[in-house]
Amino acid sequence: MGEKKKRILSGVQPSGKLHIGNYFGAIRQHLRLMSEGHECFYFIATYHSLTSLSDAGQVAAYTDEVARGYLALGLDPDKACFFRQTDVPEVTELAWILSCVTPMPLLQRCVSYKDKVAQGIAPNHGLFAYPVLQAADILIYKPHFVPVGQDQKQHIEVTQDIQTKFNNTFEKVFHYPEPYILDEVAVVPGIDGRKMSKSYNNTINLFDSQKDVKKAIMAIVTDSTPLEDPKDPDKDNVMALMRLFADKAEIAEWEGRYRAGGTGYGHAKKRLLEQFDETFGTAREKYRDLENDPDYVNDVLAAGAKKARAVAQATMDEVRAATGLVTAASVRK
Repeated sequence: MGEKKKRILSGVQPSGKLHIGNYFGAIRQHLRLMSEGHECFYFIATYHSLTSLSDAGQVAAYTDEVARGYLALGLDPDKACFFRQTDVPEVTELAWILSCVTPMPLLQRCVSYKDKVAQGIAPNHGLFAYPVLQAADILIYKPHFVPVGQDQKQHIEVTQDIQTKFNNTFEKVFHYPEPYILDEVAVVPGIDGRKMSKSYNNTINLFDSQKDVKKAIMAIVTDSTPLEDPKDPDKDNVMALMRLFADKAEIAEWEGRYRAGGTGYGHAKKRLLEQFDETFGTAREKYRDLENDPDYVNDVLAAGAKKARAVAQATMDEVRAATGLVTAASVRK
C-alpha cells in the first residue's frame, strides 16, 4: 500500500458466531493494517444483520461477540476507530439519498443477492438494496481503501459506480474508494469441506467452549483410508486447516507422515486442536475477561462512534448542501 498512511474502512456483519474463517479471511488483515499505522475505521454492521436475522436477542448477542472478539484478538482502540453502525444514524440517511441515484440494473446485476437467496435466505428489499447501504457505509467516511478478498471486488465496484453517479448528478462530494485486495486472504474450508460459513453450519468457532471446539474439530470430514495406508495431504480437510496454523517445516513434516502411512486422521485432528489452542488461547482468555466487563466494551464502542459520527456528520453537511436538502441547522448557518 506504500509508506504513506491511508484511511481504511471495513465492516463485519454480526450474523453469527465468529469463526476461524472470519479470522484468517478478514480480522487478521484488519489488525495488520492497524499495526502498520493506517487510519482504520472498523465497524460492526448491525443494520446489515437484519437482512438475515429477525431474532432481536441474536442480533444483540452477535453484536456483543464481534465487539469482544475484535478486542480480544488485538484491536487497539487507541489505534483504530471501532464502533457500531447503529451509533452513526447518518449512514441510513445517506443510503436513502444514494438510492435515489442508483440505477436499478446496477443492483439487479449483483451476484451476492442471488447467492444468498440460493442459500435459503428469504428475499427482501433490504437484501436486494444491501449494496446501497454498503456504499453509504463506505462513502460517508471518505476512505482511500476498502480491504476485501478477490471475490468481494464487485462490492466495491458497485460503490464506485454509485459514487460516480452521485458526483455527476449533483457535485463532487465523495472520494473514489479503491479496493485493497488482500492477497494473503485464505480460503478456509469448513468441517464438511465446503467454504467455512455460518450459513452452512460448518464452522469452528473462535470463542466456543473447549468442549465444543474439540467436537467441531473431531467432526471434520475425512475419507475412509485406513490408518496404515498412505494418504494424500492435498486432498484432506484436516491438512488444509493445519496449513493455516503451522509453519512450513511442520507442514512438510505432516505431509511426509501422510504419504508414508501409519498416521491416522485422528492424529492430525489432535494436532489441529493443539494449534488452535496455541494460536487463540490468549485471545480466548481475554474474551472471557471482556464478558465480565461489558462497560469497558461499550465505552470503547461509544468513543469510536463519537469519532466516526463527527466524520459522518461533516460529510452529510456536504451532501445536504449538494442536494438542496434543508434542515433547521443548515438554515441557521
